[in-house]
Amino acid sequence: MKLGKLSLRFRIFIAMILLVLLASVLIAGVTIYQYNEEARDYHQDRLERKEENIRSSIEYTIKETTYPVTTENVPLIFKDEIYEIATIHNMEINLYDLEGGLIKSSKASFAADSIPKCLDANILNTVSNTLDHRYVNKTIENEEGYLSSYSIITDKKFKPLAILNLHYLEDDDFLNKELNEFLERLSYAYVLMLIIAVVLAYFLSKYITKSLKTVSDFMSKTRFEKRNEKIDIGASSEEIEALINSYNSMIDELEESAVKLATSEREQAWREMAKQVAHEIKNPLTPMRLSVQSFQRKFDPTDENITKKVDEFSKTLIQQIDTMSSIASAFSNFAKMPAQQNETLNVVKIVKLALDIFNEDYIIFKASDDQIIAKFDRTQLIRVVTNLVKNGIQAFPENSNKTPQIIVEVNSEGDMVNVIVSDNGRGISEKNKSKIFEPKFTTKTSGMGLGLAMVKNIVETYNGNITFTSQEGVGTTFKVTFPKE
Repeated sequence: MKLGKLSLRFRIFIAMILLVLLASVLIAGVTIYQYNEEARDYHQDRLERKEENIRSSIEYTIKETTYPVTTENVPLIFKDEIYEIATIHNMEINLYDLEGGLIKSSKASFAADSIPKCLDANILNTVSNTLDHRYVNKTIENEEGYLSSYSIITDKKFKPLAILNLHYLEDDDFLNKELNEFLERLSYAYVLMLIIAVVLAYFLSKYITKSLKTVSDFMSKTRFEKRNEKIDIGASSEEIEALINSYNSMIDELEESAVKLATSEREQAWREMAKQVAHEIKNPLTPMRLSVQSFQRKFDPTDENITKKVDEFSKTLIQQIDTMSSIASAFSNFAKMPAQQNETLNVVKIVKLALDIFNEDYIIFKASDDQIIAKFDRTQLIRVVTNLVKNGIQAFPENSNKTPQIIVEVNSEGDMVNVIVSDNGRGISEKNKSKIFEPKFTTKTSGMGLGLAMVKNIVETYNGNITFTSQEGVGTTFKVTFPKE
């Protein structure tokens, strides 16, 4: 099985177990190395101490001897003393002359045959030429390690007398016992630690992957065509929280894109329908009107009742035709994208002109300046203002004791122009706020529901936007913003 195909939870579990095992192996290795180093230092120090004590004994013997202190007399000087010194210090002692020949040993004569009769030239050169006149080497005899030290002993006048050789056995039994006991205790501790690590790795991997699984489950259920839930799993790590925040941001963007797409599709469908309706209705309107008018002129007026009937018929028919024309015009105006006629005009003046068609005295106009120059199509700007004002007039409930009021404001902010229309009408309910700019949506008993959709269409064509705030029973404020250039 490839590692890449293993689950994250299993990989975290295995990684923690391997980490504990690797740590145990490394610590055991470092411990063994440390014990070996300590053993080596211990034997070196012990050899040096014994060598110092033995040299002191040898110097005392040389001081107290009655023999002339010469290399030739060394066997006589240490005839019996060498055995006493060796016994006291429990060491094998050998004495060599300055040429490297064996002259005296603490070993019995029958056992001394194993001792080198002559020293190696390398040992002699090292002892003679180094500052401390000392040489130490390690040998293996009968599977046991020995340290052999070679140093020069002198007479009272520090004249070289002989070469002292000490044969020291490296007895590691005690240290090895200590090491084995320590490793045994360490193994118990690591078995316990391994058990704890297994349990901890299990729960930790489960905790980490639980959050990831939650995110994965939510992502697998994400759909473009429906409302998706956001993730809320409470407290989590910084990385998981960042992942969840990214997912929730994606959900917001996805929902916004879905709304825009749905709105765009509805608007496109209504545009196509509006074009078709306008085409189908407008074609017979003119012939119908001409036929009715011709019928009215040519009909015999002698019948006193006929005239009245014809007039009534004509008025009714013409009224229906006008209604059809109005419907067709409304659809046609919505379907036709406004052309960008970038006229340089005074927005304040054009908005005043648009308000002149209204006779209501409760419409109040305010402007921050006498002139606010911008590029906008005159006709389209008038259409925007009149639709918003009409919407405000129609928003005022009938049989209300409240005095109606509509305030139209024009101001500028930097490179942007604001046209604000506020009313104190019935307001917009929460459930209708998301549909307010949709084509054919209306809360009124009359009208096509295309006014605000058309206003939004015009404003966005000129790189502007329209927003609103509303409170039921208090009123609504529409704000149109578009650039001056």
